[in-house]
Amino acid sequence: HVTKLVEDKKAALVIIAHDVDPIELVVFLPALCRKQGVPYCIVKGKARLGQVVHKKTATVLALTGVANEHRAELAQLVTIAQSQFNDKYEEHKKRWGASVLGLKSQAKLRKQARE
Repeated sequence: HVTKLVEDKKAALVIIAHDVDPIELVVFLPALCRKQGVPYCIVKGKARLGQVVHKKTATVLALTGVANEHRAELAQLVTIAQSQFNDKYEEHKKRWGASVLGLKSQAKLRKQARE
């Protein structure tokens, strides 16, 4: 159900638990949220999310609407989530090959330079 809300861009904020087992249940959600432009955040513990919905545990929550008196708090949460998760994607993306050559390659280049 959360996936459908994100795809339709009806979710205002998606909250994902960090300790989901198996992780495959939620591993695609951050990429989907980035693609659709929906802010998301990852919180510690599915038991905390369960307390919000009055269940034992919950793996993911999608906030679609809140009461008028809480809209300012939701807007603040959305800006925090975007700055901490959505906007930092490029910084956290793994970069391979940082232009540092191994010892053998360095020796080979030095040898070629001498010739």
